[in-house]
Formats: sequence, structure tokens, C-alpha cells
Amino acid sequence: MGTEPQALGPGALGSGTGLDPVPGMISRLSRLLKSWMLGLGLSGALLLAGPRRPPEHPVNLNTATVTELMQLPRVGPKTAQRIIAFRQEHGPFQRAEDLMHVKGIGEKTFRRLQPHITVADAP
Repeated sequence: MGTEPQALGPGALGSGTGLDPVPGMISRLSRLLKSWMLGLGLSGALLLAGPRRPPEHPVNLNTATVTELMQLPRVGPKTAQRIIAFRQEHGPFQRAEDLMHVKGIGEKTFRRLQPHITVADAP
């Protein structure tokens, strides 16, 4: 009855007990759990958002805002910003195919976008 509880410190579990954690295991499990939860959140958001409908009218690459460009299939905020940065650096798009000079837009993506874009002059 005179036994006081002992505080557990480093090595208190001692080797041979089978209870020693593998070094770094807890932090790896924590990162795995966080990425899994993030993945569930993003998947859920995408499912709730549903498929994006293409714009009703072609989007003018020479005048479109980030928001307007994001209406295009497979164009998110980063790609939309890259399109605008390219336009600001190189001037107006002369033809739709010039869009393939923007990082992240290859031939396959361009073919998906082609029916929904135009390169009319700015008003």
C-alpha cells in the first residue's frame, strides 16, 4: 500500500516487451491519416460539385478572366492564371493552337478545349 505509481519515461517499456514503438512510426501514421482524410474531403467536394458543364458560348482567350477560363473543361485556377500570365507576357493569342504553349496544356487538353475557345480581338 505504500507503492507509489511510477512515471513512465524514455525506455520505460524496455526492450523485449514487444511494446517499443518503431522509431518514426507514429509520425508516419499521423501523416498517412492526414493525407487520407484530406483525400476523402477533396473526393467528397468533387462528388458534391458534380461534373462541370462547358460554357454556353466560346471563351475568348484574349479577354477572359480567371473565372471565365475556369468554366472550360479541365481548367482550374492554376491553369487559368497561367493562361492569363502567358497572354500578359506574350500578347494576345493569334490562334487557338497557341494555347498549347501554356504550361500544362498539351495536345490532348487542347483538343478538349478547342470547341469551347476563341481568339477574337479585344473590344
